[in-house]
Amino acid sequence: MPKKVDHESQKRKIAEAVWRIASRAGLESVTLRQVAAEARMSTRLVQYYFGTRDDLLRISLDILNNSAEEEATQRIGRQQDQTPSALLRGVLSELLPADESRRIRQLVHVAYFVRAVSDETFAASLRSTPPLLEHLIAGLIAAGKGNKDAGPLEMIEAEALLGLADGLSSRMLLGTYDYRRALELIDWQIGQILKA
Repeated sequence: MPKKVDHESQKRKIAEAVWRIASRAGLESVTLRQVAAEARMSTRLVQYYFGTRDDLLRISLDILNNSAEEEATQRIGRQQDQTPSALLRGVLSELLPADESRRIRQLVHVAYFVRAVSDETFAASLRSTPPLLEHLIAGLIAAGKGNKDAGPLEMIEAEALLGLADGLSSRMLLGTYDYRRALELIDWQIGQILKA
């Protein structure tokens, strides 16, 4: 009887190979052949699942982001404190390289960012992502202020918080800040927004 193949598991294995290569050496090092070697499978199989290199890069990023969202949702759901400010802190802390999994994710995102700076087509596809995270954070800010819906001010504050988390993530990758200090700064900024 022929062996049944779990196609989603195979795609995930290939995507994880992309992430490992990208986090070590950047996206320019991600070739179909390199990914196949890293995943310990044939180049033909990588092409079967992903087609072109551009499709491989795009779909691998989608898998990474979906996986990150699932992990974050589980971690935040296990938090004892479910107040808006605690949930805000939880969401923003997920964007920091607090453990090896999130560190690799951040390094992969940096590799994609570097590629997007010099490739307008690639940048356009990344920019076309809906601002779901901004809306989630704006909603939590509104709830923390006692409002039912987020308005323009909460969207600006959400964008500012995301920018802060992005900058803190970069500093953590460089070793300038540790996780504790990054959380202190996030907590301070959340406090300023919610008390205003």
